[in-house]
Amino acid sequence: MRHRKKTVKLGRTASHRDAMLANQVCSLIEHSRIKTTLAKAKAVRPVAEKLVTLGKRGDLHARRLAAGKLGQKEAVKKLFAEVAPRAADRKGGYTRIIKLGPRQSDSAPMAFIEWVDSAVVAEQPEAVEKKPAKKAPKKAAPEAAAKSS
Repeated sequence: MRHRKKTVKLGRTASHRDAMLANQVCSLIEHSRIKTTLAKAKAVRPVAEKLVTLGKRGDLHARRLAAGKLGQKEAVKKLFAEVAPRAADRKGGYTRIIKLGPRQSDSAPMAFIEWVDSAVVAEQPEAVEKKPAKKAPKKAAPEAAAKSS
């Protein structure tokens, strides 16, 4: 039974999973929006939101905890300088997940994960509108052509 076992394993060892999620959060901090599978997006969300909460604290200990989790100095600087101040008035829910269609190669469900307070506007791929087919002009009926001759 899996009672109270919240961690999604994603088919990886614990160290690989931690490194992957940290890299995903660093990419989210750097680019403000990333495209990934739905399962990974759902696994990244709690990690990212806890780091924004650390960024809102802003003290040295919070910065060191974030640096230990992320492992990239530039991402920590941007988290504390840009991302956390944008979320200062928000009590939680710093990220949103936008579901996309399945990936073409293996039909894995894809999603965008992005910051809610981000200036980037979410653009979902629109369905391609098909133009109505032009009908070929009707040829004169054979009877009409026979009468005119």
